[in-house]
Amino acid sequence: MTSPTTATSAGRDNPQWASIPRLALDAGNRFADEEAVVDGARRVTFAQLATDVRRIGRAFLSEGIDTGDRVAIWAPNSYEWIVALLGLQSAGASVVPLNTRFRGSEAAYILNRSRARVLVAVGGFLGVDRAALIQTERLPHLRQTVVLGESSAKSTVTWEAFRDAGAGITDEQLDARMAAITPGDVSDIIFTSGTTGAPKGVVSTHGQSIRTFADWGRIVGLGAGDRYLIVNPMFHTFGYKAGILACLMTGATMVPVPVFDVDSVLERIAAERITVLPGPPTLYQSLLAHPHLGATDISTLRLAATGAAVIPVDLVTRMRAELGFETVLTAYGLTEATGFVTATRVGDDLETIATTSGRAIDGVEVRIVGPDGTAVPAGLPGEVECRGYNVTQGYFEDPEQTAAAIDAAGWLHTGDVGVLDKAGNLRITDRIKDMFIVGGFNAYPAEIENLLSSHPGIAQAAVVGVPDERLGEVGVAFLVQAPGHSLDPAEILSWARENMANYKAPRAVHLVETLPLNASGKVLKFELRERLRNSESKAPVNP
Repeated sequence: MTSPTTATSAGRDNPQWASIPRLALDAGNRFADEEAVVDGARRVTFAQLATDVRRIGRAFLSEGIDTGDRVAIWAPNSYEWIVALLGLQSAGASVVPLNTRFRGSEAAYILNRSRARVLVAVGGFLGVDRAALIQTERLPHLRQTVVLGESSAKSTVTWEAFRDAGAGITDEQLDARMAAITPGDVSDIIFTSGTTGAPKGVVSTHGQSIRTFADWGRIVGLGAGDRYLIVNPMFHTFGYKAGILACLMTGATMVPVPVFDVDSVLERIAAERITVLPGPPTLYQSLLAHPHLGATDISTLRLAATGAAVIPVDLVTRMRAELGFETVLTAYGLTEATGFVTATRVGDDLETIATTSGRAIDGVEVRIVGPDGTAVPAGLPGEVECRGYNVTQGYFEDPEQTAAAIDAAGWLHTGDVGVLDKAGNLRITDRIKDMFIVGGFNAYPAEIENLLSSHPGIAQAAVVGVPDERLGEVGVAFLVQAPGHSLDPAEILSWARENMANYKAPRAVHLVETLPLNASGKVLKFELRERLRNSESKAPVNP
């Protein structure tokens, strides 16, 4: 019998594919003439996708990519993102996804930390030339930048030229490289920030990624014939693994969305007869608030999968009644656990779906522990820990941080506070770490504080998350001025937006003489939150 303090699903270790590239080739055979990807005006079959993946795989071999090398992708959701991912993995490399909101210095840090050999970057996107952003950065390990679209960057190669350069590599050479990839080889290194403020690379393997999202697809009921609008960014586990990998395994059609815009999303739902639309709660709230919702044909929608925040019961009710979803499921995961730990199931009641993140997936244990590290009874809060095949191999070349996160018994310390009920359903109630979630993106105060402190006029910085009706949470910064400087909050907000990803940039700035500290010198962030609650004006300062 399962302990009421530990939720477990009986494991099954039966991955159907040895590597992620095999998913694409197998799908090319199983679903040959069905639509694999609809990207704007382009419609690509699974057979054509498999052909294109092999072509790009040969291009990476021609570039000299070897087994175990790292290749970064810095681009919005697109057909090229999918092909680049599967092509580089066919060559034996691991993908290092870069957030499209990153500034040049943020991208350079991860490129250098991962020692990426090749970068696939978009040129002009939302008015920013990503490839040109890193031209002034020192990148000693980066050997080639492949540009998608137009770019002013020098010493780069176009996607088309890169693709054609692989013509000299034979199918036999590519097949040999692919055959050498095992389930235990690294598929990706996804960088996530922590309390230290420095992004850490979470290492996952092909076997972990495939098994985890084969289970995700089974739980949510994804299948051939589904048309999946991938709004979640592919640089994130949700878009990459619950999107690309799940669709390849099931034969669902991928419809990538490069930028979330509620008008275009509604148009795509109607035009492409979308059936599956996963995303953070803000996605569905935006759709429900749209004035033209009633005039748009959304009758094909059937499946929603969400998470990343507490879900109001009323939202689930409205998603079913007004958006027409037959199935709404919620889940909990973190990058260190391959993005997926627990989920509600089809048939769960409304209260369970809205107020919990469901039960452990197959082969994974979840428990709640007290301050002394021992499990607490059902119904009592504590730190959420999980153990199973999905737990990361560790942080990239960082044994100290790995040992701090994963104990000798294999339990991953998530830093989240939660409660397990007697049925094993997990409810996240708080965070031990100060992380907050902005529109589905994890924002880490320590990292933001480090970035703010690089401003010459800022002596000290403390950032807290506060509720926001549209985004769930946003950051508020408390700043101590450096001697001889006079800060303008509006100018600091503008500077922050220019020097960090927009989800990290604070929405309000408060100038203070000192920060409240405890005896050991730690900032008392609960006092800062209390100041905001007691403040007469909580409106963000906007330039």
